[in-house]
Amino acid sequence: MTVRLNHTIVPARDKKTSATFMSEILGLDPPVPFGHFLAVRLDNDVTLDFADSPDEFRPMHYAFLVSEAEFDEIFGRIRERKLQYWADPRAQRPGEINHNDGGRGVYFPDPDGHFLEIITRPYGSGG
Repeated sequence: MTVRLNHTIVPARDKKTSATFMSEILGLDPPVPFGHFLAVRLDNDVTLDFADSPDEFRPMHYAFLVSEAEFDEIFGRIRERKLQYWADPRAQRPGEINHNDGGRGVYFPDPDGHFLEIITRPYGSGG
């Protein structure tokens, strides 16, 4: 048996706002209702299931491996929306991208403060 991630729940103050942001910024299909969730399907058949949270929640980190062309498209949308972005997870290099492992990467927030990351090379892959 192969073990693969199928879905994870993403807490949100407003699931529609957050799920729509995620799908638009990453260039994915619009979110679809699934029970009380709004599901955003990634290209590897994993879904991010957004749920309204009545309680305070700790922002999480979600990293996405993308191609060089997808990075350009997503980064373009980040800049169009005038979102803050950083080259590092501690947000100490604002307005920069990184070149870890010979690729490119950038961190940026979603509407709920989750810290999103796009990278073009997996960490530790060299380059």
